[in-house]
Amino acid sequence: MQLPDPIFISRQAALERLARQLASEPIIAVDTESNSLYAYQEQVCLVQFSTPSQDYLVDPLALVDLSALAPIFANPKIEKIFHAAEYDLICLKRDFGFEFKALFDTMLAARILGRTEIGLGSMLESDFEVTLDKRFQRANWGERPLPRELMAYARLDTHYLIALRNRLRDELFAKGLWALAVEDFTRICRVNGRTPDHRPGDCWRIRGAGELAPDQAGILMELCRYRDQAARAANRPLFKIISDLTLLNLAEACPRSLEQLREVRGMTQRMLERHGRGLLAAVERGLRAGPVYPPRAVRPDDRFLERLDRLRTWRKVTAQKMGVNSDVVLPRDLLYGLAEHNPAHAEQLADFLRETPWRLEHFGEQILKVLVKSG
Repeated sequence: MQLPDPIFISRQAALERLARQLASEPIIAVDTESNSLYAYQEQVCLVQFSTPSQDYLVDPLALVDLSALAPIFANPKIEKIFHAAEYDLICLKRDFGFEFKALFDTMLAARILGRTEIGLGSMLESDFEVTLDKRFQRANWGERPLPRELMAYARLDTHYLIALRNRLRDELFAKGLWALAVEDFTRICRVNGRTPDHRPGDCWRIRGAGELAPDQAGILMELCRYRDQAARAANRPLFKIISDLTLLNLAEACPRSLEQLREVRGMTQRMLERHGRGLLAAVERGLRAGPVYPPRAVRPDDRFLERLDRLRTWRKVTAQKMGVNSDVVLPRDLLYGLAEHNPAHAEQLADFLRETPWRLEHFGEQILKVLVKSG
């Protein structure tokens, strides 16, 4: 079906008009696009809105101030529909300080209903026979001017969300799961928008880092510092400077000359020209710094582990009966929190699950029995 062009918002006055328009809508669809594959510190490069009658594309790179949208996101009387909202909310909170109320997440709704295909592309294809062009999934959304085909692709991320929400909402009510969905929609509003800075200790996140000898780990830490500085200076993602695997190979090989560096797996001529001397200097600093040992994790209490194991077993069985994934029954934070706090009676459990009343009502008695057996 041929759709009318979306309205592109790149001027402050137009944004103010859009905010007034959205304030009159009881329900809107929202999505964002960021440049995480193309910048050291990603940022929101596009915000898409859809109402029942129109699609809008807001350009944060051209606008000085997006605060006119803050009352829309915080208004409990305007339902905001996202698909897989968590990442969008993190980015919007981080970049603009927005707070959120009254969300509907179509991916969460699909998971609660036990759907196996929960990607937006799959859902649009099955529900509306609409196919998204996968060529643009890794597009550079910081590019300006935005190509027409990218704008057409972006608008489809919100254009059908209202209709999809209506279908999912009806299914949730029909299956008696609406209250459970509301719990998770409310919980997702609380994600924080703080992005941790890159720290030297991040080297332990590299797969295989824990298997290095202590002297090699010291080299890896300095290589990570160098890569971070180079990425920040070039405003490029870390992986586009040097891959994790190549850093690991460098730490293992400990090259002391450009000739040795050239032989390291993953090194390219371009990398050698741009970063060769910087990498060798990082290796030397690592050697001078001496051995580095991985942080020691505190072993959890045996009783905690037993409670966690029993709760996991109960959660898995319950999820199979409901036809959903285990974390729909009990999300990870609640699972670990229950194992840690170990509420001993109904009042304590009610206090712990006060923000998830549906789960308390339907699972509270079973959870207490599991915890009592665990001691």
